[in-house]
Amino acid sequence: MNPGRLIETAACVAEGMDWLAARCPRMAAAYRLTGPLPLRRNPQGFAQLLSAIVSQQVSVASARAIWGRVEAAGLTTPGAIARAADEDLRAVGLSRPKQRYARALAAADIDYDGLRDMADQEVIATLVAVPGIGRWTAEIYASFSLGRADVFAAGDLALQEAARTLYDLPERPTEGQLRCMAEAWSPWRAVAARLLWAYYRVEKNREGIA
Repeated sequence: MNPGRLIETAACVAEGMDWLAARCPRMAAAYRLTGPLPLRRNPQGFAQLLSAIVSQQVSVASARAIWGRVEAAGLTTPGAIARAADEDLRAVGLSRPKQRYARALAAADIDYDGLRDMADQEVIATLVAVPGIGRWTAEIYASFSLGRADVFAAGDLALQEAARTLYDLPERPTEGQLRCMAEAWSPWRAVAARLLWAYYRVEKNREGIA
């Protein structure tokens, strides 16, 4: 098994961006607007995925508040989730579906160290097999916790909107359409995503000023 190229330092991001800018004038133009891109590396393991589940379909502020209660209660390991009563999980703010997803993740017995050695699609297949983890969550984990250089979360609405603006598309591309577009950015699709997110923020700020 070969995990492929990894993004481990800011130099890796810069290398990928240089590659993309040399091949796509629009990306080069976007990069001139955004400036250097963030490394964005997250921790690996159970707690990171549980945090992703907690964050689903709530505001950023709510997600932070709930996760703070989860951490304070010590509910950040598979064993702690397995031992917790439903009342304990409800008390920290987990809805009934999220309680079910948290328990499913705890029971999945994922070999988090083993994920590091898997190919990208194997990682994603392993994660989406767990109830409550969709493709977007799996791809974000692969990109930022495992540092995979060629994973692209095409279902992300901000990426879709950024691509629409940058490439002057008549409408926002679907997940499938954006995934096809992203093939041209391989083997640095995760860096292309970083650029598009940064470009999206620039455009949103510009709209706010206007």
